[in-house]
Amino acid sequence: MDARPDSVPEPEVPGAGQALDRRAELSEFLRTRRARLKPEDVGLPDFGRHRRVPGLRREELAQLAGVSVAYYTRLEQGNGRNVSAEVLDSIARALRLSNAEHAHLTHLAKPKAHKKKPSARPQQVRSSLRWLLDSFDGVPAYIVGRRAEILAWNRMAAAVFGDWSQVPQQERNWARMVFLRPEYQDLFVDWEQKAIDIVCQLRYEAGCHPDDPRLSALVGELSVKSEEFGRLWATHDVKEKSHGLKLLRHPLVGDLALQFESFKVPDDGGLALVTYHAEPESASAEALRLLASWGTDATRAGTTAPRP
Repeated sequence: MDARPDSVPEPEVPGAGQALDRRAELSEFLRTRRARLKPEDVGLPDFGRHRRVPGLRREELAQLAGVSVAYYTRLEQGNGRNVSAEVLDSIARALRLSNAEHAHLTHLAKPKAHKKKPSARPQQVRSSLRWLLDSFDGVPAYIVGRRAEILAWNRMAAAVFGDWSQVPQQERNWARMVFLRPEYQDLFVDWEQKAIDIVCQLRYEAGCHPDDPRLSALVGELSVKSEEFGRLWATHDVKEKSHGLKLLRHPLVGDLALQFESFKVPDDGGLALVTYHAEPESASAEALRLLASWGTDATRAGTTAPRP
């Protein structure tokens, strides 16, 4: 069994301490959602060839949502004070928001009152969760925090994704690894989609926790170090961790097609359990069996995937 800490102390993050501007986030989110819709998308006539703004005009969106233009304008300017859930529902329907986007809008416009700032205590991964990870024989699995930190993992996860125990603790983060480490650009066949997923999930968490200075510091750091991260962050797209298919190119066993599932950990501050599995009797299932039999040799080989 790989040695992994039960708790991961929060590293000191340069620049931590400044929260995201919730009003600016609300303003940009509504503006970008409105810009992606065209009149014909929502059943409105397009009378003008030369529209001064991309997508719907504010008055068109207000009409669809059943609110006054002045009211919607104030909201899009970041003033969500006293907005009702019913109005937010109407605007969400008019903008054709997904469930995750609807929740994000609600978090930004009607933030829950926080009695205290985010705790500075180390994030804890219960021993029972670690035992659960290690019981997944042949199934890569790990625990991820709300800031994309990888907090605990099993031997198969190390065999597939690399030996994270050899990665400096502060860099043991999906966002930092995907955007800043070239070997992960080689590992994920569709690297761009993996990058989009991570940014969308971080954006969603930023809406839930706009006063989290460490999350703000992570976003600031990646915006400076990765032009691609900055471009994706500016889209204001959001999504929650869910399920799907990931295609990997492993240095030892070649291509892997793995289904992943994400499970929220109850009462643990945004932790999620993520598992990967292959279709029974498939080539990917056989490749996972080979990785399991190679044990630490596979872990070492997966640490640094060779560049093509």
